Amino acid sequence: MTQELPLDLVRTLLTVVDEGTFDAAARVLHVTPSAVSQRVKALEQRTGRVLLIRAKPVRPTESGEAVVRFARQLARLEQDAHTALGMSDSAGSARLPIAVNADSLATWFLPALTQVPDELRPCYELHREDEAHTARLLREGLVMAAVTSSPDAVAGCLVRVLGGMRYVPAAQPAFARRWLGTGRDVPLREVIADAPVVTFDRHDDLQDGFVRRLRRGGRAGAGGRRHAMPTSEGFVTAVTAGLGWGMVPAVQAGPLLDTGRLVRLAPPDRDVTVRLYWQQWKLDSPALTAVADAVAAAAARALEP
Repeated sequence: MTQELPLDLVRTLLTVVDEGTFDAAARVLHVTPSAVSQRVKALEQRTGRVLLIRAKPVRPTESGEAVVRFARQLARLEQDAHTALGMSDSAGSARLPIAVNADSLATWFLPALTQVPDELRPCYELHREDEAHTARLLREGLVMAAVTSSPDAVAGCLVRVLGGMRYVPAAQPAFARRWLGTGRDVPLREVIADAPVVTFDRHDDLQDGFVRRLRRGGRAGAGGRRHAMPTSEGFVTAVTAGLGWGMVPAVQAGPLLDTGRLVRLAPPDRDVTVRLYWQQWKLDSPALTAVADAVAAAAARALEP
């Protein structure tokens, strides 16, 4: 016989995951931490599964991810019903968690959210993550939608093509002359691997991939001094300041190239284009559908076809 999942227990689990600790969840739910712990244990007993990894912050297990997805979908549907019945207000709006890469967040993504009709706008909770890793947040149930570089649908999700984000290999002119032989007729492939480079974080493979393609194999990626700049704006500022070369989003590089603050390191056919996709849960939610349509329209204007 199928065990029912009591909604109060399911909501408690979601609150613990969102808040990160039992104590924080207890404050949100206006109960004691002991009561929160008891509810989670009761849910684990009903499912016959361990649902949480008791760390700081807590993390859902694989079984917990399934319950978290269910809880988040339930919360979204409940809020949509309240809106349809005229029972909703901004203070009670459900959160819509979305994972998005930093470069999209800094350029075209936020204006898209302003195009969602006022009566449907949820409270956005944006998770900034590398585009190659945003799908993981979908699988874990931490977000309901994501801008990702993965075309493979996460279980229970729909996939929509957004377009290509083009990146330009660029550097400050003085840096290019000193480190990359600009003006001395030195082949870029012979010097770029040893030049200082700016990356976003440890997951950022754009610069290394460019070097590997330029050298047609050879040494594995950029081997010079590496500077990690974990914001899109900070990354562009670091390259413009001359800390290193980097792959700069074309939309940000354009004005800097036009004014001479940056120079191209290779012709346009060496630019790198990252294909982006929108993935979202298969959920009949007017708010989620409106956000998806607004994101797709903004991407059509800003990204490469």
